[in-house]
Amino acid sequence: MAMHTRTEPAAPPDDASYDLRHHGDAEVRDGTLTDLAVNVRTGTPPQWLREEIASSLTALAAYPDGRAARAAVAARHGVGPERVLLTAGAAEAFVLLARGLEVRRPVVVHPQFTEPEAALRDAGHSVARALLRAADGFRLDPSDVPVEADLIVIGNPTNPTSVLHPARVVAELARPGRVLVVDEAFMDAVPGERESLAGRTDVPGLVVLRSLTKTWGLAGLRIGYVLADPEIIAALERAQPLWPVSTPALAAASACMRPEALAEAELAARAYARDRAYLLAGLREFAQVSVCGEPAGPFVLLRLDRAAEVRARLREAGFAVRRGDTFPGLGSQWIRMAVRDRGTTDRFLAALAGVGVR
Repeated sequence: MAMHTRTEPAAPPDDASYDLRHHGDAEVRDGTLTDLAVNVRTGTPPQWLREEIASSLTALAAYPDGRAARAAVAARHGVGPERVLLTAGAAEAFVLLARGLEVRRPVVVHPQFTEPEAALRDAGHSVARALLRAADGFRLDPSDVPVEADLIVIGNPTNPTSVLHPARVVAELARPGRVLVVDEAFMDAVPGERESLAGRTDVPGLVVLRSLTKTWGLAGLRIGYVLADPEIIAALERAQPLWPVSTPALAAASACMRPEALAEAELAARAYARDRAYLLAGLREFAQVSVCGEPAGPFVLLRLDRAAEVRARLREAGFAVRRGDTFPGLGSQWIRMAVRDRGTTDRFLAALAGVGVR
């Protein structure tokens, strides 16, 4: 079935129709609930990574030196260090893109992570939205993104829909004079990282963002990186403050690029795939719950009536899930939940039945 993507006119910078600054951590800050709202892998960071970070603390008197970590990231993706920029998480990268590049017609493909649009608006840009439709499984059709866009932001796999777009389809968005930003924060949770564009140097204007937060449990450390043409990297670096990435974060970046770490991430991705299949099988027993599209990430997007009431009652039952109505293109009938181990899934499915979902 052909997909029809709707493009909204740019909203004013003070548009309050969606809470673009709401994130899943707000659902679990009291620490008393089983966390299905945040997409960080449980049991992380692993012991070996904690030890690696701890060993870097003896060097805190010196200013951070990112050369080794930058080289490690470059080698991992088969590019030169001049194509890599280390950042304080992917969130900093969104701010650098919004402030460091001269763009006039940015478009964000939604539903997706809201921080890129928030950063663009904060930098004074008028942002248009290309809205993917649930009826089409939230799949991307490049022809429906405005041709006048000179910056496009898309997630792959997309948060919160968990859709994995084919790399060839995403690459069709690229053209001379346009910056194509692909947020691959969850790509290392996909077995084989299939459909990744990281390391590609043949796609004009391509910017790939990666985060080490999700798979390695480093949300509190803030470490990510950008892969792009050297001219774009240089522009972003000029917008970046001095020493933006701490010595412990640099140590973590280097460690997570090692072959044994990549092998561990691949095993975790395969475990996610098995656990996600188990969760989806359980959800099919509920006639009132639907999963749109084919989830490929470490989370799934659920649609059900009375979602706000169900979310509140699940909290009473000890489970935190992510509300969906803060994502442009979604409404109050959507919930995002993280994929967890089978024992946690069994308890969640029992709780879902217990709050009256059938």
